Amino acid sequence: MCFGFLGIQFGFALQTANVSRIFQTLGASLEQIPVLWIAAPLTGLIVQPIIGHYSDRTWTRLGRRRPYFLAGALLATLALLGMPNAGMLWVAAMLLWLMDATFNIAMEPFRAFVADQLPVSQRPRGYLLQSFFIGTGAVIASMLPWILAHLGVSNVSPDGGIPDTVKYAFYAGGAALLGAVLWTIFTTREYPPEQLRSFEPEPQEKHLPELRGIWRNGSAWLAAGIVVALLIEHFHLRQEMYLLAAGLAAYGLLLIGYEAALKLRPALAEKRGLLGDVLGDLHQMPAAMRQLSWVQLFSWFAMFAMWIYTTASVAQVQYGTTDAHSALFNVAANWVGVLSAMYNACAALAALIIPLMVRRWGLRMSHLVNLWLGGAGLVSFLFIHDPHWLLLPMVGVGFAWASILALPYAMLSDNLPAAKMGVYMGIFNFFIVIPQLVAASVLGELLKRCFHDQPVWALVVGGVSLFAAGLCTLRVRIKAA
Repeated sequence: MCFGFLGIQFGFALQTANVSRIFQTLGASLEQIPVLWIAAPLTGLIVQPIIGHYSDRTWTRLGRRRPYFLAGALLATLALLGMPNAGMLWVAAMLLWLMDATFNIAMEPFRAFVADQLPVSQRPRGYLLQSFFIGTGAVIASMLPWILAHLGVSNVSPDGGIPDTVKYAFYAGGAALLGAVLWTIFTTREYPPEQLRSFEPEPQEKHLPELRGIWRNGSAWLAAGIVVALLIEHFHLRQEMYLLAAGLAAYGLLLIGYEAALKLRPALAEKRGLLGDVLGDLHQMPAAMRQLSWVQLFSWFAMFAMWIYTTASVAQVQYGTTDAHSALFNVAANWVGVLSAMYNACAALAALIIPLMVRRWGLRMSHLVNLWLGGAGLVSFLFIHDPHWLLLPMVGVGFAWASILALPYAMLSDNLPAAKMGVYMGIFNFFIVIPQLVAASVLGELLKRCFHDQPVWALVVGGVSLFAAGLCTLRVRIKAA
């Protein structure tokens, strides 16, 4: 059931460890990198609720979620094969968009798949087993360029392009992703919808989410977008920050527009389609989801800051270079792959330890401890100058990563109805992609204005964000198991 995540994370790990390197190799400046990454979370914001909505309503000979696993895996494999052959920066940016879209098509139903298949008491173990396979796949993928370099594969392209170590790693990633997802597809079965409904402990009368009055929320979001845009204009901030303002305003306009449509066509209240269902479910999300959203916002802001800036930080602080075409920079980039492998290996081990923590301390306190271990690890990048000692803080980051991938979903899943598991998991992933959009929009400006364009401070900000996420965990109220 969970093995397919090994392949999906193989692709994600190659993306997070190498895409900034590819961008810099193709001529991107340090301040351009966050903008180029914006496509990835923006794609997730659009794709995840759509896939969740339709996977809740799908039933074919292949099942409910598995058709999406298959389509996503096939398209993601093509994107992985194309990425290292991008000859121009804009091509690489487009391929990042395609990779993230297809990864999300395959990944989003996997969260609901575990909740579909397991009773409430077994879901924490199911999500932690996903974390184990995520860590295992990411360890291998992250270390591939470093391993290939030690096997004699060229780590510097003679024409200044993407090195062979990166190309062969992406080719292996495509094969691993497709193979692992196919294994899950052909070795599992799914419960039909009527049987899933029978598992509900207290079947409730089906009702549509209430949409009346959402114009007030819409007006508030629209006003927030306008205020942010005015601040950007007044303080002459980076142009990419307008994306954040546009996102706030667009969400507000959607809420206001749908309320107006309901008044003009009352029949929409009974048959509202994808947009109406998602807006209604978002408007009336369970209390536990609202509380967990803040945990997710701070957690994923930190992870995205790490993924964007670790290569530039390690190259500058620990190796003393900013030249993306130098041999030393490529050595630093390969070492970042080793660091990524380290935190993912620790995440795989943490997935075996965290159930013991949960048994002793509960879900909330265990998540807080793990997030704070990760926060301490990211902050310590500021004080470590020997690159080999960076392996130590990766242990803390690994525990945080394993916990982020499992415990919020375990806290959430028993608060959701089975019939809407997919769409609510998709909506919950909003709080993964929104902080990534915020990070991509503001981190470049923050580094320029406050930290003299030193990327290591982005990691420190990420560490502080993980401390804040831990504190927000204390606010979450969950059902007793």
